[in-house]
Amino acid sequence: MPDPRTCPENKELSPVVVLYLAAVALPVRYTLGPLQMTSLRTVLALVFVPLLIRYFQSSDRKAASTDLLFVGFICWAGLAFTQTSPTHALENTGVLLLELLGGYLIARTYIRCAAQLRATIKVILVIVMLSLPFAIVESLTGQPALITLIDAIPGLNSVASVSIPPRLGLERAQTLFAHPIHYGLFASTLTALVFIGTRGCWPLWCRLVGLSSGVLASFLALSSGAFLSVLLQLLLIIWAYTWAEGRTRWFVLIGLCCIAYVLVDLASNRTPVRVFFSYATFSAHNAYWRGLIFEWGMVNVWQNPTFGIGLNDWIRPPFMHSGSIDNFWLVLALRYGVPGFVLFAAAYLSGLLRVLFAPIPAENRGLRLAWVICFTGLTFTLCTVHIWTSIFSYVFFLFGAGLWMLEPAIVQSKTTPSRAPPRFTRFPRVPA
Repeated sequence: MPDPRTCPENKELSPVVVLYLAAVALPVRYTLGPLQMTSLRTVLALVFVPLLIRYFQSSDRKAASTDLLFVGFICWAGLAFTQTSPTHALENTGVLLLELLGGYLIARTYIRCAAQLRATIKVILVIVMLSLPFAIVESLTGQPALITLIDAIPGLNSVASVSIPPRLGLERAQTLFAHPIHYGLFASTLTALVFIGTRGCWPLWCRLVGLSSGVLASFLALSSGAFLSVLLQLLLIIWAYTWAEGRTRWFVLIGLCCIAYVLVDLASNRTPVRVFFSYATFSAHNAYWRGLIFEWGMVNVWQNPTFGIGLNDWIRPPFMHSGSIDNFWLVLALRYGVPGFVLFAAAYLSGLLRVLFAPIPAENRGLRLAWVICFTGLTFTLCTVHIWTSIFSYVFFLFGAGLWMLEPAIVQSKTTPSRAPPRFTRFPRVPA
């Protein structure tokens, strides 16, 4: 039986990946003693030990440094919880281990080549297209049909229905997740992955239908943070198609962004962070509020730099009644301290940059470009939203799904033609 971590001998997508994605998209919850379980946590608890065994049996180690940094982050998070929230340390560390490392290891174990990653994109697209009718109905009526249906099943419950004022005359669709932002973020990941990642394998009309489905679903969430990911990916796609192939175009873009940052800092009476928030939100009020969250969040970070504040409430002015922090990167530093943030950011950047500069065959470069663009958009979006539970696990599952590109033995296996023996055309071969 072939090892699922080898490719291209085994190009079929594992049922474990399909089961995982179905669990991410199914908002089912139930209680197991004192534990609040979800469909995702159930699946991850069942497959976690076999995943570890398969991982340690593998000889692929090019991405091991990224893997170890994520493990180091979880270990530090567990230690930080014992100092800041000791009564909940074991439970929260276990949940973090399952949701982060579980989804990540499923991708690292079962997505080992371009064919398997494209099959994964297809499954995600099917989920988004199946959810679109529910999202459209919810946008028009405000009733999350799937969540209501699950709540009606005895012994089960679903995520809480979020009551948020309408925008643009429409209700905000949460459809499958705990918050509309999460649904929009889930759908936004299809933008580059479908349009660029499947180029050469899917016809143009199919790629356009997939792109349109992801953009529409993300729009129905009516979240500026989630739709920011779509817009950034579309802009990067246009930039990639406008310029000739090569790395120079990306260095030019980075240089232009640095120049723009300096000009904004010099010309505006606001910080570049506040200017960014003003363009990344639907309203000036939201921009101002997120600026306040960032400033007071950093005050809390520098007051608790080692272990963070854990699950405790953060210090803020009395008029800031809500404790919500709409910035994933800030929550990392605030909850786990500066060392926790550094470990997580090092794992994230090491994987992203190493894939970006990895030597891979020409036929896989479009898929790499799509994956890098997807996470470039997500990186900025996570500055304006916070993610937890299913969508948190999904984002880093998708992150792990691209790290097979670091394994030269896999990406070049059976793609580089073997050297043919010399032929002496002066003496043609005599047929038998």
